[in-house]
Amino acid sequence: MKKRTFIFAFAIMVLLLTLFACTDADRRTASHTPPAASLTPDSTHAVLPAEPSEQAQQPEIPTGQPDSTHTPDTSAAINGEVTISFDYERISGPASNQYAVWIEDMEGNLIKTLYASQWTARGGYTTRPDSIALWAEKSNLASMSDYEVDAVSGATPSAGTQSYIWDLTDANDSIVYPGEYRIFVEGTLRWKNYVLFSCVITISGTPMTVQADADFVYEASDRYDALTSGSPENAMIGAVTVSFVPAAERSSS
Repeated sequence: MKKRTFIFAFAIMVLLLTLFACTDADRRTASHTPPAASLTPDSTHAVLPAEPSEQAQQPEIPTGQPDSTHTPDTSAAINGEVTISFDYERISGPASNQYAVWIEDMEGNLIKTLYASQWTARGGYTTRPDSIALWAEKSNLASMSDYEVDAVSGATPSAGTQSYIWDLTDANDSIVYPGEYRIFVEGTLRWKNYVLFSCVITISGTPMTVQADADFVYEASDRYDALTSGSPENAMIGAVTVSFVPAAERSSS
């Protein structure tokens, strides 16, 4: 009887120990398993798109398109013409009768050549470097093509009043913009002696007439004395008058 009671009590104890062990294992497993809700991304931890301020910090990729702020305002161009006129007198003897007429911007860049004596432009400058030397340097004559030379040069004219028209375009036939421009007339009087007429003309909506200033340079050469203010060669190019007339003024006159 006692033996059976002992066996029954032992069996009850083993059963209780087994039940206790299983309950403890389940409790430990539950403590290490995250709640089901935590496996679902919380909206407060979702990856959000970058704020505009962050996107602005990204490097800007050039598009290759021109900046509109630097596009010239073609509507500002003014139609019209500039007339450069003077009396011309042919001088007898060598190393004379060569001249050129051209326009520059206020920074000294050549805008356009209106005329250059053919003899110098077509190669004479190589045998006589003093012939309209200022224009030859400014125009980079040595690198000009035959076509470019022919476009600006002409035969020495007969004595009388000469007029040259600037249609307000540059060497590429593009219309220039309003502003100030320098007009030059250079004449080779005799060998190294020359005269340079220059003035500033303003391209705007208002007509304008200017008398160019004359700067005579007298210099002796190996075989010839320098000219003087009384030399007859000074009369080769008379007073230079430059006039600008807008197209609207021409059409109304």
